[in-house]
Amino acid sequence: MEHDEIEIKYRLTDPDAPRRRLLDLGLVSTGRVFERNIRFEDAANSLIDRKALLRLRQDRHNTLTYKQAAPAGDNRFKIYREIETRVDDFEATRRILESLGFSPCQIYEKYRETFTTDGAVICLDTMPYGDFLEIEGDKRQILELSDRLGMNWHKRILATYLEMFADLRQAVPLSFNDLTFANFAAVRDDFTDFWEKYEQGPAG
Repeated sequence: MEHDEIEIKYRLTDPDAPRRRLLDLGLVSTGRVFERNIRFEDAANSLIDRKALLRLRQDRHNTLTYKQAAPAGDNRFKIYREIETRVDDFEATRRILESLGFSPCQIYEKYRETFTTDGAVICLDTMPYGDFLEIEGDKRQILELSDRLGMNWHKRILATYLEMFADLRQAVPLSFNDLTFANFAAVRDDFTDFWEKYEQGPAG
C-alpha cells in the first residue's frame, strides 16, 4: 500500500484524559500492542540524510515500511510518502534486507493503542521517554480531531519519534542508541525542560 501519511503528535502529561475523551466521543479501541521496530541503513547512511526510513516492525503482524519526507509544502503537518506491506516471516525479511546491503542500525519500541473514525487513526503511544497522542488522517480531520480532543494546536509536534530521540540524546545527553524501555529503565529524568522547549520549537 502506498499513500501520503499526514499526521501530528502531542506530548501527553496525563494520557488517561485524552483516552477518556476518545471513549466519550464514541470511538472504540482496537487494543494496545507492543511494537518492536528495526531501522535499516545502507553503508553510506544515505537514508537518514534524505529523511527516509526503512523499517521492519513486529507487533500483531510483521510489516515492512519505506517512508520519505514529502517535498516542502504545508508546514502545519508532518507529511511523508509511505509504502508499506505485511510480510509473513520477520527473520527471513531481515535477512533479505541485509543481503541487499542494508544493515540494522537502531531498535525502537513503543506501546500503541489505536482508535479509528471515518478513516482517521488516533494512537495513544507510550514511548520509553514519554506518552504521546498521534492523529493521522486528512488535514481537515486532523484539525477537527485536535479541537474535539481539546489539544493545544500550538504545541503540536511534527518530528518523528526517532528525531525526538536524536535531539534528546544530545540535550541530556544519553549514551545509548536504541530507543528501548530497557535502556531508559535506569534514566531518572522526565525531561520536562527538554519537552517544554521542544513543543515551542519545531511545531510553531
